[in-house]
Amino acid sequence: MCHVRKVHLFGGIFLIMCFLLSFNYNWWRRYQLMAPRSPPICGGRVPHDTITPLKDRRSFIISAYKDNRNRNIIRILGIVRHKEVKELYCYFCCNSNINAHTTKAEIDLHQDWFGFPYGLADIICTEPPDCTTSFVSVHSSPSTTIHNLTSFKIRNREPGKPTANFTVCISTMYGNYSNVLQFIQTIEMYKILGAQKVTVYLNNCSRQMEEVLQYYSKEGTVEVIPWQIQRYLKVSPKWQYPKDDSEIGYYGQISTLNDCIYRNMYSSKFVVLNDQDEIILPFKHQTWGSMMETLQQKNPDVGIFLFENHIFPQTAVSDGNFSNVPSWNGVPGFNLLHFIHREPGRPNHFNARKMIVDPRAVIQTSVHSTLKQYKNSNYVPLETALVHHCRAPQQPQLSRAALIEDKTIWRYNDSLIQNVNQMLQKFTENP
Repeated sequence: MCHVRKVHLFGGIFLIMCFLLSFNYNWWRRYQLMAPRSPPICGGRVPHDTITPLKDRRSFIISAYKDNRNRNIIRILGIVRHKEVKELYCYFCCNSNINAHTTKAEIDLHQDWFGFPYGLADIICTEPPDCTTSFVSVHSSPSTTIHNLTSFKIRNREPGKPTANFTVCISTMYGNYSNVLQFIQTIEMYKILGAQKVTVYLNNCSRQMEEVLQYYSKEGTVEVIPWQIQRYLKVSPKWQYPKDDSEIGYYGQISTLNDCIYRNMYSSKFVVLNDQDEIILPFKHQTWGSMMETLQQKNPDVGIFLFENHIFPQTAVSDGNFSNVPSWNGVPGFNLLHFIHREPGRPNHFNARKMIVDPRAVIQTSVHSTLKQYKNSNYVPLETALVHHCRAPQQPQLSRAALIEDKTIWRYNDSLIQNVNQMLQKFTENP
């Protein structure tokens, strides 16, 4: 009897111990899940925006790219106050959870900042030997704790093969952009001409335009990059410093163009740099692909091709029987097919050319030409192609008779009308 009681006593104690151990383990697990964990391999915060300010608020990091075309470097694109930022440091997490490898950066300012106090810079650091890391951090001091910094993913580490022949880079859509019909026609023209992808840096636009961008994003044609630069800097819609309190011009357009080139450097054979109201139209060829094949055959050492910009004023409307496309009624914006008259060139004025580039040949670009490159540039003659720029007139004093009739875009009207109609039908069916 006594033996039985001892068995029950020990059994009870054993059950209680199991319960306590189970309770303690579960509590410990919940604590581990709730407790803040140390960042893996030096860690650092993840960026929450396309633009990340450093602590001093004089430097803003956009993105980091592996670049081994000439030497083995990490090229970080950043916007800096160019007269004040003299030193920056890169922090690389290699094989330690505690320490990071720090190197002093070379700050290579892009020469086109047009008088504004802030401009784009390449923040260049050499990667430490025997260290292949996926992230890098930037700070103005060589002796800070990396856990407190933002870690930027290093892109282009594994280049891969191009998945697109042509990618169009549209920089800084701003000003509550609402020209919906012209934008849809432009995207469909890009696709007809041979583009597989369009990258849009979006600051703001109308609600309808936002819905169109969402449609094209789901389709896989458009990649939208948020670009809320006014959160950090006082922006100007002008390209030249207006002597006010603006800090950067054209909503940071040059920064977006350079980022777009590096973002698509290995995924696209060519990158087209123009605005949402511009289309590079060939005269002798039907597509960009056949045009570029001919241009490259004639210019094997050229990687940057510049096309003349010609204004098709929105005040010179030509019907051409394209006014009564039923599905276009009610879509806000201009109808490209109405504009077949262009302003004559002005010999003594700068022509704001736009470019098709081999992205692997470009080191730094401005808006109308590259600043540093590995291959030569070439002016494409007007008889080959032009930039069809449909916008407000640049020479409003000209009469209709003084304009040049140019129906090149009508060569594509059947395909364009069909494609726009199909897009609007799908857009309406799947809002």
